[in-house]
Amino acid sequence: NGHVNNANYLHYLEFARHEYLKAVGFDFQGSVKAGYGLYVTRVEIDYKRSAVLDDRLTIESRPVKRGAVSGVMEQSILRGAELVVQAKVSWAFVDATGKPTRIPKELDVPGLTPSKA
Repeated sequence: NGHVNNANYLHYLEFARHEYLKAVGFDFQGSVKAGYGLYVTRVEIDYKRSAVLDDRLTIESRPVKRGAVSGVMEQSILRGAELVVQAKVSWAFVDATGKPTRIPKELDVPGLTPSKA
């Protein structure tokens, strides 16, 4: 139909979250090797505009809520200054059995918590 399929935005957001985690120093592979996981528990997406082939998109990611074992990240997909997609992604930190658990101190980086500014 000449625009990005809605499901592809999930891939864009996931890639950007992984890049965000690397940028703030979260060792995703190390957490998996240690028997932990960071699971997405909910995604809310508001589609504002359509992106099309060859659009140059920017994805902004920021934590907005943090609990003992879970949190929420907001993500925006932009074409220049124009908002294309607004998303809220809820996550939980889990142990090897999939049970929610506190993030060990060595994996708990400040970038998982919203700034106080």
